[in-house]
Amino acid sequence: MARYVYVDNSNVWIEGMRVSAVENGLAFDIYDAIDRNVTDRWSYDFGKLLGIVGGQRNRLRKAVLFGSRPPQNDSLWEAARQGGFEVVVEDRNAQNREKKIDSGIAVRMVEDSYELIDKENDEMILVAGDRDYVPALLSIGRRGIRAIVYFWDHAAQELKDAAAEFVSLNPLYAQLKR
Repeated sequence: MARYVYVDNSNVWIEGMRVSAVENGLAFDIYDAIDRNVTDRWSYDFGKLLGIVGGQRNRLRKAVLFGSRPPQNDSLWEAARQGGFEVVVEDRNAQNREKKIDSGIAVRMVEDSYELIDKENDEMILVAGDRDYVPALLSIGRRGIRAIVYFWDHAAQELKDAAAEFVSLNPLYAQLKR
């Protein structure tokens, strides 16, 4: 059984900073952190994340990390490559907002489900938590492909429901921390 992994970097990182705020007593709970926009300094280790979601190395067929272009001197994407990811980077728009990440992941997952996946044996892993991915997961699921979502506990319920399985990253917070 092979695994194909797709990660929304900023989704994991930003929501991880909120989880960190709760873990370190800066917010009462995750909803307080979201409502008050409270975050804590937190970053994650790409290799550790891939080891957790990808499982045994011999089962991992593909791992793609999607994100926005960082400053030129930032070593983020090289660290992700060294952690085992293919990196897809998109420029931000004129208002400095991230664009094309969610749709890029969804399109890649659906394309790969037709071109690469053995429906009987393979799994697709999404590491993201928002509802934008629901149509892709539903499409993949209708084709009989197992799609698993890994994310923080506060992932959108609709996304959790669309997945064959949901795995919380919350118990792995300290392990993922860089």
